[in-house]
Amino acid sequence: MSHWFLGGLLVWVMIIIFRRNHIYIPLINDHLTDLITIPMYCYLIEYIINNIPGFKYNWKPDLKFVLISVIYISFLFEVICPELSENFTGDIFDVFSYFIGGTAYYYFRNTFFFSGNKKSADTDS
Repeated sequence: MSHWFLGGLLVWVMIIIFRRNHIYIPLINDHLTDLITIPMYCYLIEYIINNIPGFKYNWKPDLKFVLISVIYISFLFEVICPELSENFTGDIFDVFSYFIGGTAYYYFRNTFFFSGNKKSADTDS
């Protein structure tokens, strides 16, 4: 499991703890989770596909997958969920955060992982 993914989970857990203790830091509470959502989603899908027992896949999310993920997550959490629950708000800045996070993830993965420059960018096992 990637240390980046585990770090993202830690950030989410910290934000949940802050919210339960009524600690509100606007930028972190409102947009940090959205910024890391697409990278974590893409990594989790990649990890699951490549670790199916009995199969040897080496799938990596391409730009099309990342952009479709941004559209899907944006539609789900910014259009559908606000209609179903008061806990969700449709916010265009969240959509921008999804897009920025997805774009950064795609760039980071291609720069550090596919260019042969694998130094310490990931610790998959």
